[in-house]
Amino acid sequence: MAEGFDSADTASFLKSLGFPSLVVHHAFNHFDFSRAGRRILVIGPMGSGKTEYSARVWRDSVVARNKSETMALQTASDGADRRKVFFVRSALDAKRFPSYPEDALAFRGGYERCGDQIAVIRDSFGLEQLLAGRPDCGTWIIDEASFYDERLAYVVRDAAERRGLVFVFPTLILNFRKDIFNTTARFLLDTATDVFPLTAYCEHPDCLADAFYTYRYYTVDGVECPALYFDPLIVIGGDREAVDPREPNYCTRCDRHHHLPGKEYTFLTLKPLGERCAAGDPEPLEREIAALKRDRDHSELSRNLRARWDGSGDAVELNALKVSALAEKALVFLFAEQNLLTEEQFLRLVDRLDLDRDYLVRCCADNRRPVKLR
Repeated sequence: MAEGFDSADTASFLKSLGFPSLVVHHAFNHFDFSRAGRRILVIGPMGSGKTEYSARVWRDSVVARNKSETMALQTASDGADRRKVFFVRSALDAKRFPSYPEDALAFRGGYERCGDQIAVIRDSFGLEQLLAGRPDCGTWIIDEASFYDERLAYVVRDAAERRGLVFVFPTLILNFRKDIFNTTARFLLDTATDVFPLTAYCEHPDCLADAFYTYRYYTVDGVECPALYFDPLIVIGGDREAVDPREPNYCTRCDRHHHLPGKEYTFLTLKPLGERCAAGDPEPLEREIAALKRDRDHSELSRNLRARWDGSGDAVELNALKVSALAEKALVFLFAEQNLLTEEQFLRLVDRLDLDRDYLVRCCADNRRPVKLR
């Protein structure tokens, strides 16, 4: 999409219709199924229309398949026709839109029924099986590709270059921390041939600015509580309002209204405590995790946030101290993301501090460091 015309062509066309000189934005055109081998990143915050873009590709494919068979000379290679589109969902994301049909390519404004042209996978090996099982499909839409292992980027590049397949990735590239989502996102950027950035309105009630960022927050007693920097990287949600203090909400926010407390604490205090634990000195980390569990007002986290935000008026950042499971989240960050703690050290802290086992099992599994807790 957004192909075919360049800005000069579009300006000339509009001038021929009698429009005065003005700023011309790039035209939005139908998807070009004739161009082989592309890896198309469709990036933007949650709610910016990434999956809706994919739905437009799907609808364009329905029109394109109704053209004459001679069109296959332009859209086919190595037995695959790029007018045949297959939609791939992540198993991590499967619980979104629970009220929609199982074969739905779902987005916030509706859905398209894909029939047998849709599947759920867990990793790049699952994608390889799909590609082998459907050699006739030439265009593959892989939703939330950053959720997969980094190997996926090279599986895709090989299939695109070897067979001329086209891949469309409606995906987050930045996480709620405003960092590159993960190594997979970085590799997708490295191997992409086209990038379409999308924005959304900032969802703060007093703002109409463009928003590039996905904001994660929790609702506790009706109060907006921003996620701390060390909140688990992957937590599924965002398509319905959550009032459970353990389940996050997501929205799009501009830089001004995107609150991210705790980054300084994470690298000044939490990570160094994890490194000391890894080096054989677990007591300081245990004291801090215990404080986050039982007496967070006397934790180093509380001291850090209050030193930074107390006296600054109605500081939303301080509401982060109201969020549930801070001890568990800090431990998941050190264990599943930073890989500083051994499984034995992790289990010992869970047992000694009587942490929430169900929450930890779920978070560790979602972040690809599964554990078994008694």
